[in-house]
Amino acid sequence: MTVFFKFSFLILFITLQTHLNHALPLSTNSRWIVDETGQRVKLSCVNWVSHLEPMVAEGLSKQPVDAISKRIVSMGFNCVRLTWPLFLVTNDSLSSLTVRNSLQSLGLVEAIAGFQANNPSVLDLSLISAYQAVVSNLGENKVMVILDNHVSKPGWCCSNFDGNGFFGDQYFNPDLWVKGLTRMATIFNGITNVVAMSLRNELRGPKQNLNDWYRYMQKGAEAVHSANPDVLVILSGLNFDADLSFLAQKQVNLSFSGKLVFEIHWYGFSDGPVWKTGNPNQVCGRVKENVMRRGGYLLGQGWPLFVSEFGVDQRGSNVNDNRYLNCFLGVAAELDWDWALWTLVGSYNMRDGVVGMDEHYGLLSWDWCGTRNWSFLQRISALQSPLQGPGPTKERVHKIIFHPLTGLCIIRKSLVDPLELGPCSKSEAWNYTPQKALTIKGTYFCLQADGLGKPVKLSIICTDPNSKWESISDSRMHLSSKLANGTSVCLDADPDNAIVVNKCKCLSRDSGCEPESQWFKIVNTTRSLGSKKAVQPMNLNPELSLEGKRHTRLKYLFV
Repeated sequence: MTVFFKFSFLILFITLQTHLNHALPLSTNSRWIVDETGQRVKLSCVNWVSHLEPMVAEGLSKQPVDAISKRIVSMGFNCVRLTWPLFLVTNDSLSSLTVRNSLQSLGLVEAIAGFQANNPSVLDLSLISAYQAVVSNLGENKVMVILDNHVSKPGWCCSNFDGNGFFGDQYFNPDLWVKGLTRMATIFNGITNVVAMSLRNELRGPKQNLNDWYRYMQKGAEAVHSANPDVLVILSGLNFDADLSFLAQKQVNLSFSGKLVFEIHWYGFSDGPVWKTGNPNQVCGRVKENVMRRGGYLLGQGWPLFVSEFGVDQRGSNVNDNRYLNCFLGVAAELDWDWALWTLVGSYNMRDGVVGMDEHYGLLSWDWCGTRNWSFLQRISALQSPLQGPGPTKERVHKIIFHPLTGLCIIRKSLVDPLELGPCSKSEAWNYTPQKALTIKGTYFCLQADGLGKPVKLSIICTDPNSKWESISDSRMHLSSKLANGTSVCLDADPDNAIVVNKCKCLSRDSGCEPESQWFKIVNTTRSLGSKKAVQPMNLNPELSLEGKRHTRLKYLFV
């Protein structure tokens, strides 16, 4: 079933352009990243590539840097994970090049012309100065920056045998690495919007071992903190940053506190083609369990966890990616972790020897002028703001009912209109009782099933079987109830975004079935919600139902 997205680009822009100014620098408070006032700052980032052979931020030959920064803000992101190669600050023959020199050495004549047209002031800067210019412009647009040491030798990442994988590899001298980290930390000391440094991307390869991981990651962390005590220090794990499980037995030992964050990566292709070949419910349950075992458990131990790379083919035709994304968004809403999307990049000056390569995982189009997939931005928009953690309001924990396929939540327009999907900021504050009833906080109303294919209704009879909702299936995202005749049904979103019940589908075995319209996640939040509708319990009828009230589709003009 296809759920239509009915919110206009205009409404989406208004929602996403709410941008916070934080009291920097950042620090950590248990599992949360917080600002100087103690309020949570959720890192909702996008990756911007600057580690390939030209050693300059991609896209600057296509659009002015300020236009790119403003586009990042307009899409709702508050930070950029800006990649850099170690040789940028440790290899004199490379670091002394200007942008023009670098592009000329690679034969990128068209890119030079693009820089001349879009960023002429950058073209004759040294490579490190060009990097600083990008960071500065992001700061002018109030975008936080994470400096990510992606590789040593400039080039595409990653393979087990590219010489960039682990300490002692051909291009990965640990002492030189520490020296480079120290230089970057020093260069950006006092640059307020540089809030964190990620020490190394995707450690990997046959030389991996825990002794060297602890030895050098601790050494790198101490070097960065000594040179720039304001920044958060982000440590990656093993096996392409998919494994931090070893920290359950032995934590790092550092001289400082309140600055340490761990990072992990999670893609659909991380587990091969299992999303396409397996049952989505079963795969989601199994993969989530693995992610929690390999890194998610750190949240429960009081450590911030930053999912510094996730992403999908933005063309929407990759079944493996599409199924993975539904699962990822449900987990991301539940855990409310910090994250960075791969990638902003629409195309590359040169990647793997190919000039102008298109990036199908990129948010932006090939020419960096447009957005590839607006519905994707809607799906992640609810997760760009904190759902939990220290904040300006002291709301008690309540629930929202999140729908990963759309990125929307169950909302109530009035007592006489059916429930439907809408912006999560307009959601009801729900309670999930020990009796498994979903009740609207501060009212007597509960969610009740009322027949196959029919809209759910709000009722004050909350003890019957059709008012009890249980998370079933391995994904834990089917909300199931029983009708009066004993039939098991599941919550569903119809093509008009109305909330109905239908027979539960795709619970197990069938790999060709698509359950996503029936996936809902009951999510904890302390966010103050925008929906404050008056209720009149004095006039309630025990048989009150929303059945029969025709659902009116939300109508917005696309602009």
